[in-house]
Amino acid sequence: MKHLGDILVEAEIISNKTLERALERQKSEKKRLGVVLEEMGVITEEELVDALSKQFNFKTIKNFVGHAYPQELLDLLPSDFVMKKLVFPLRQKDAMLAVAITDPFDLETMEMLSRITGLQVVPVLASRKEILDAIAVHYLKSSSDSGDAILVVEDSAPIATLIQIALVKEGYKVLMASDGLEALKIAVSERPKLIITDSVMPRMDGYGLLRAIKANPMTSEIPVIMLTSKASTEDEQKALEFGFSDFIPKPVQPLRVVSRVKHILDMTRKYRR
Repeated sequence: MKHLGDILVEAEIISNKTLERALERQKSEKKRLGVVLEEMGVITEEELVDALSKQFNFKTIKNFVGHAYPQELLDLLPSDFVMKKLVFPLRQKDAMLAVAITDPFDLETMEMLSRITGLQVVPVLASRKEILDAIAVHYLKSSSDSGDAILVVEDSAPIATLIQIALVKEGYKVLMASDGLEALKIAVSERPKLIITDSVMPRMDGYGLLRAIKANPMTSEIPVIMLTSKASTEDEQKALEFGFSDFIPKPVQPLRVVSRVKHILDMTRKYRR
């Protein structure tokens, strides 16, 4: 059986040199290769899903948020569980349950799925975004247009997902970008109510993004919160003086993110009255 990295190289998604760098980083950070490659910005979720499917013959699913799912199917898995584990029940037939999942090698989650449902679980690969969208609509009963739109700009996939889950659970519509340039395009086209951005990113960092946001009349009023691992008083003061509306230190705490977001949105509404 070929390794994931070799398949990605053969498909010309990444180069041998990129694979070598990723493997070195994987050893030190003890993360799955796919996660490391996503954090490096050299592979997308969709490319990773396709590569895993090709390597291990897993089925994949896309664009399933708009399908109809009977309530008895959704009731098989508690909402807190699907949010925490990023899974979504797709179909039950006899003693088999097809479940959308991002990591088919997460044996603990697979065993928990079987134990909770009493069914044999068939994993179907899907991206984090599609699973979260399906959870938001079918479990949290939100529409794609409901809630205030918040743009999360973060090149670390695990951190971005953690923030996304916390905000979706509160009813917000979450837009995602992995670098400043991508975020700027989304900000102009979608006009989010708030932006949360990492300070250090490829192509354009958080400071560059804020500068571009404030320079454009279409986006200049959007508040921007900085997310950073540099959490000293001096760093916080620098960020606020530069024009950021707030400052969230890493490691990310979901409750803190939600609290800061609500505070900034409340302040923005009062200011605009």
